[in-house]
Amino acid sequence: MDIHAVRDAEIRRFVRETYGLLGTLGLHRRAVGLDLLRAPANVALAPPYLLLRLLVLILRRVGLRGLAARLGRVQLFLPTRVSGEVAARVHNLLDRLDAAGAGVAAPPEVRHRAVQDYVAIRAAVAEITTSLTVLFVGFVVFHAATPGIASLAPSVADRLAQIEAARGFWAGERLGQAYYGLFPASASAGEIMTVAFALALIASVVTTFAGVLADPVQKAMGAHRRRLHRLIARLDASGDAESLAPEHLLARTGDLTDALFAIIRALRG
Repeated sequence: MDIHAVRDAEIRRFVRETYGLLGTLGLHRRAVGLDLLRAPANVALAPPYLLLRLLVLILRRVGLRGLAARLGRVQLFLPTRVSGEVAARVHNLLDRLDAAGAGVAAPPEVRHRAVQDYVAIRAAVAEITTSLTVLFVGFVVFHAATPGIASLAPSVADRLAQIEAARGFWAGERLGQAYYGLFPASASAGEIMTVAFALALIASVVTTFAGVLADPVQKAMGAHRRRLHRLIARLDASGDAESLAPEHLLARTGDLTDALFAIIRALRG
């Protein structure tokens, strides 16, 4: 029996059933409800999660494997119905591989931790999808690079301030639009913060359902299949904590770029 062929066939079946358009729509139906409340918290916990994973890698490198293992078991993200369903399906995939004689020898605790890490990668991809959406909106609406909420909020707040100022212009809204077209109104710091908060809530909802768009695209690109093969390879190699997934680094790079753009805008006044 060709174990690799069996694994690949099962993975392809899993990806087709879970991440195809109909599969991901069914998956994300579970997000309606309390998942919408957990989403903002999980987005906020993403940077600490990255720092924790970096700390685990450093501890492993310096030989403190016991402490690294304990910290590696810490799960910062709040459980959601979608993530729970994905985890259950991945565990079922591993069980099917076991039944077919193509399974992995990693113990249950190691499997659980590896699957949770896999689910966390999906969260990072959802954040990346949201960042790309924000970037697209910024280019289309404001003709500016806005890789995140911090850089988008001032533009939105200024646009709203412009509209409000024109409406309150003493000579009427039409002349107000002409006047403030020459002398643009600017939003206050408080207005920018309010807009940023509102946009963050909207972004968290977008992140919750980002997989509806991202899953079929990743399926077509083979990303889901490669990620599952990577998971199984990790479990084959005794299940030690894998190196930090590139998806997490890419998501945080987007955050840093967003912050940099916001700082540059603030310095320009």
